[in-house]
Amino acid sequence: MSLQISQSVALVTGANRGIGRAFVEALHQAGAKKIYATARNIESLQEIVAIDPNRIIPLTLDVTNVAQIEAVALLAVDVNLLINNAGIVSTGGLFTDASVQAAQSEIEVNYFGTLNMIRTFASILKQNGGGAIANLATLSSHVNVPVFATYSASKAALHSLTQAARAELASQNTLVIGLYPGPVDTRMTTALPLDKVSPSQIADALLAGIEQGTEDIYPDPMAANVLSGVAQELKEIEKQFAAMLPE
Repeated sequence: MSLQISQSVALVTGANRGIGRAFVEALHQAGAKKIYATARNIESLQEIVAIDPNRIIPLTLDVTNVAQIEAVALLAVDVNLLINNAGIVSTGGLFTDASVQAAQSEIEVNYFGTLNMIRTFASILKQNGGGAIANLATLSSHVNVPVFATYSASKAALHSLTQAARAELASQNTLVIGLYPGPVDTRMTTALPLDKVSPSQIADALLAGIEQGTEDIYPDPMAANVLSGVAQELKEIEKQFAAMLPE
């Protein structure tokens, strides 16, 4: 399964800055037919929409608000590419005063928000030929980074969700992609003393993967180096478990 970007109508969550904005810019440059750019505050999308108001359509969307998701779905009935980018991150270990509240917020956005987007848009993609869903996970989906302990846990849940959605939606010809970058140069990682890749590099890797039908994308050297030794064996196990779904 694959999708040509020039034939796509995309919806990007969290499109107002960082990696989400890079996704919109890359989609536009690659010739996507239409791009729904969403954010909790529609005013924050003005700059990205100004690139091409005819092809970039701003919509208000908080992925934790099911009513808003359903309202957006009624407007974006032509979508065949869903990019679940919206997410939040907190720092600190498991034993800070705010760790439980942070964990709840991260799970609500990073996991349940994506789950609700997939559940709502799966039928739309099916009607439009199958298409693709891409979930922005992270290297820490596979290995917990304790300075981002609860965030890593929420992204691990997202990784598992991605595998489940891939298995269940294969029959409707929907490609489900997990994107697993290491540190990216965004506002979220300003304080990290690590080498970081640009958001545009992540976006370019995703679009290439969509056109190639790649299910798991490790778009930078750190992600590739850390995960290359274990990814293939885990992929085989994933396929074995997916085959256990009843027909």
